[in-house]
Amino acid sequence: MNKHDTIAGAADSTQVKAPAARMQRARGAARLSATHLDGRTRLARLYQQGSAKIRMPRSHHYFALDAVLINTSGGLTGGDQMDWTIDLGRNAKAIVTTQACERIYRARSDAACINTDITLSEGAALSWLPQETILFDGGAYVRKLTVRLAPGASFLMVEPLIIGRTAMGEIVNSGSIHDHWRIYRGGHLLHAEDMRLDGDMQTLLNRASTAAGAIALATIIVVHDDCDDMVEPLRQRLGANSGISCIHSSAGKRLVFRCIAESGFALRKEIVPVIDWCNSKIIGPGHGLPKLWNT
Repeated sequence: MNKHDTIAGAADSTQVKAPAARMQRARGAARLSATHLDGRTRLARLYQQGSAKIRMPRSHHYFALDAVLINTSGGLTGGDQMDWTIDLGRNAKAIVTTQACERIYRARSDAACINTDITLSEGAALSWLPQETILFDGGAYVRKLTVRLAPGASFLMVEPLIIGRTAMGEIVNSGSIHDHWRIYRGGHLLHAEDMRLDGDMQTLLNRASTAAGAIALATIIVVHDDCDDMVEPLRQRLGANSGISCIHSSAGKRLVFRCIAESGFALRKEIVPVIDWCNSKIIGPGHGLPKLWNT
């Protein structure tokens, strides 16, 4: 080795690698507040930022406000973040759904974050009815839901999840799911969930304690003063792979419905009758399944 080789080697060892390209990330935040005025629910405030949009289509509903959440980015991947805030004043009623299913795509790093904050005043009623979340192979998300209910408020929520669309031949081999839900009533904790699936999805879903081989799951929660009277009518609408419980605690009563299915289509067949009936109970007669669920 001559001195020229030594100098060249020293120069190579001091080269600095160019920083990795920073990927563009989707960011969105939207806030909706509504008030009860002159016998109906009216929009009070609306804020939208980034890829989060809220639209209020005209409908035949008179007493309740219809709202549609839209993610204009077309889906979420690692590092994306969406924040939704819903605030209903005294005696206000609203039905909130999504324009389409939310898609969680493969993440190179980190996880997509979805934060939802809901506040209902005395006598208010909200049906939180987003369409399915679809997890693709390698997708990862953290979803946080915080609900604060005043005494006398009513709440219906559904969170359906599809882990790979069988009709499209999709198989999710790996992924990460973390659902963190907290529901408070009168300042006291009424319901808490912390579900995490991380790693080999097929092995996890095949466990009897998880999904027994199903790839579609749904949870429906109802908080209403008449929960006890709702159990039997709902049991008449349950499919073979679903069940419901009425749970009493010092913070109040709630219904918890669970369902698993072999496909997204089968899941809808199980949960649509339940959502339709519960929505009419929570919001009022004539307020059934949101039309976007039928498109």
